[in-house]
Amino acid sequence: MHGLNERQRQAVLHVDTPTLVLAGAGSGKTRVITEKIAYLIRKHDYKPHTIYAVTFTNKSAKEMKERVTKLLKDDNAKGLNVSTFHNLGLNIIRREYAALGYKANFSIMDATDAAQIIKELMHKQNVDPEIVDGVQWDISNWKNAYLSPQQALEMAQDEMQQARALLFQAYEKQLKAYNAVDFDDLIGLPVRLFKEQPRILDKWQNRVRYLLVDEYQDTNAAQYELVKQLVGVQARFTVVGDDDQSIYAWRGAQPENLAMLKQDFPALELIKLEQNYRSSNRILQSANHLIANNPHVFEKSLWSDMGMGDHLRVIACANENQEAERVVSEIILHKFKHRGKNRDYAILYRGNHQARLIERALRENNLPYVISGGKSFFDHAEIKDVMSYLKLIVNPDDDAAFLRVVNTPRREIGASTLEKLATYATHRGISLFDATQEFGITNILSDKALRRVQLFGENLLKWAQQAEAAQGEEVTHFVRGLIEEIDYDNWLHETTNSPKATERRINNVRDLTLWIERIINKAQQEDGEEKKLASIVAHMTLMDMMERNESDQEHDMISLMTLHASKGLEFPFVFLIGMEEELLPHKQNLESPGLEEERRLAYVGITRAKHTLTMTYASKRRKYGEDMICEPSRFLYELPEELLHWEGKPGVVVSQEEKLKHGNENLANLRSMLSGS
Repeated sequence: MHGLNERQRQAVLHVDTPTLVLAGAGSGKTRVITEKIAYLIRKHDYKPHTIYAVTFTNKSAKEMKERVTKLLKDDNAKGLNVSTFHNLGLNIIRREYAALGYKANFSIMDATDAAQIIKELMHKQNVDPEIVDGVQWDISNWKNAYLSPQQALEMAQDEMQQARALLFQAYEKQLKAYNAVDFDDLIGLPVRLFKEQPRILDKWQNRVRYLLVDEYQDTNAAQYELVKQLVGVQARFTVVGDDDQSIYAWRGAQPENLAMLKQDFPALELIKLEQNYRSSNRILQSANHLIANNPHVFEKSLWSDMGMGDHLRVIACANENQEAERVVSEIILHKFKHRGKNRDYAILYRGNHQARLIERALRENNLPYVISGGKSFFDHAEIKDVMSYLKLIVNPDDDAAFLRVVNTPRREIGASTLEKLATYATHRGISLFDATQEFGITNILSDKALRRVQLFGENLLKWAQQAEAAQGEEVTHFVRGLIEEIDYDNWLHETTNSPKATERRINNVRDLTLWIERIINKAQQEDGEEKKLASIVAHMTLMDMMERNESDQEHDMISLMTLHASKGLEFPFVFLIGMEEELLPHKQNLESPGLEEERRLAYVGITRAKHTLTMTYASKRRKYGEDMICEPSRFLYELPEELLHWEGKPGVVVSQEEKLKHGNENLANLRSMLSGS
C-alpha cells in the first residue's frame, strides 16, 4: 500500500463493518478498490473466487482486473470476479435459468430488437402509435424500479398509461416465447429470483463473501436491491461513489442510494477521499464553489498539492460560428506555444448537435479529431447478419434473428411465405424455426416454398448440433466454416456498391471471427475454460449493449464528446463550450431536481481538466431557423470571480488600453508562430 494517503489507507484497511467511500473526482478511487481486493486476499484469507467487484463499464472492469492481477503478482488471482453489474446479472441468470423458467441458450435482445418486438405488438393489437410513444422508455423505467406488468397496470391513472402497461405485459410474454431477455432483465430477473426463492439467494450469498461496488451513485433501484440481497445480514461490502458526479437520472440512477445505505446498514463506516491527484487548485476551488449550490447529505471539498495553476478562462463569442472558430484557433495557438499533442485537448458540450460546427472548423484547419459516440462496430449490417446467425444457432426460438437471416444470403423465401409461416407459428404458439419442422406447415405452403423453408430449417438444425458439440478452438473453426458455407463473402460482393466497400465489409467479418478467437484464447489462458458458442454470443451481445461508444485504441486526435461521455476521463487542456442558459443548464431542467443534475454535469466537465479550462458561450445562437439572444449560464456566475479571466463579460466595459494590450498580445503570439515556422 506504498503511496496511499491516510484516507485511502483507512478505506483499504476497514473490513469489520460495511464501508462507504465518498470519493471525489480524481481522488484515486480505483486504486482504493484494487488495493482493498489485494488486502482481502493477502491479509484476511479471502479466496479470489469469493470476492466480487462490480462497476458500470467493461473498460473500468478490465482496468480494475488488470491492476489487481499486477498488484498480487506472485499471489494467485485466478477466479477473481470483476465485472459490470449486467455481466454479474447475466452470470446469475446463466446458472439459474431453469429456476427462472428459461431454456439454457437464451438470447439477449438489444434496444433495436426490443423496439421491433414492440412495433409488431402495436401493429397486432391495433394500438395508436401516438398513445404509446416512448413506451420502450417506460418499460425500461418500470424494470429498473423492479415493477411487474401487473403492478404497472394497477398504478395506471388513465387510458394512456393502461395501454402502455398492457403493451408491457404483451412484450414480456413475447420475450418469454423467444426464450429471450432484454438488457434491463439482466438486473431485474436476479432480483425477482432472489425474492421468490430464498434457497437460491442463500447459495449466492455464500458464494459472494465480499462485494465491492464502484460508481455507486449511478445505481438504480433494481441494482441497489441486488446489492442488498447479495450482501445480506453479514453486510461484507465496500461501495465507492460521489454524489456530485451523479449525472444519469435519465436512466434511473438514484444518488440518494448513497444516503439510504446508512439507514439500511447502521454500522456503515463513512470515509471521504478529498485529495485530488488530477487538477490544479483553481480548477478544484471553482468546482467546489459551483457544487456547493446543490443540497448535500455528505459535505466534501476537493484539494490538491499541484499548486494554484492558471486562471479559468471564460470567452464570450458573437455567435456559434465564431465560438467554433475561436476554440479551434485557441487550440492551434496553444499547441504551437506549448508543443501540445492533439490527444491532450478535449472539447466538451451538453448535446451532440453542438459538435457539427466544431467538426467543420477542425477539418478546415486539418486538425484530426475523434468523436465519442461514433458508429459502433455492431451497427454494421454485415456484423448484425453474422451475429444474428450465431444468436439463432444457439437459440432457435429467437424469431427476430430468424427473420434477419432467413433471406441473407438470398434463398428466395418471399414475404408471403414468411407471413404464412408466422401465422402458423403464432397459431401453434411455437417459434418460426419449430414451424419449419412441423408436418402441419405442408398444408400451408406451396411445394416450392415448402422445400426452401424446410431446407433452411434443416441447415439450422445441423448448425445447432455442430455448435453444441464444439468448444474452445473448435468454435472458431465452426464460425469460419458457417460463413464459408452460406457463401457470405460472395453475397457481400453482390450487394455492395464498390469493391472498396466490399473489402471493408469482408474485413469487418474477419475482425469478428478474430475477436471470437481472442475471447476463446483468453478464457483458456486465464481460467482454463473451453468456451462454447452460446457463452461467446452472450458475452459479445452484452459487450455491444454496454459499451457501444467505448474505444481502447490509442490515438493522437482531439477528443470531442458530451459531458455525459466525459465522465471518468481526464485531459490536460479542456474546452467547455455552450455555457448558456437553456443549453447548460438545459431548458428542460431549469427547475429542481433537474437543475441540480445540470449543475453536477457542469461540475463533471470542470473536473476533467488537469491544467487549463476554457469555457465559451455565444451571445446569439441560431435556433429553429432564427437568431436568438443567449444569456451566459448561471453556472458561470456561481464560480468565484477572482479565479476567472472573463473576456467580454456582460456589463463590463473594456478600456481602450486593455483592448490595445490584448491586441498586442495576439500580435506577439502571431509573430512568434511565424518566426518559428
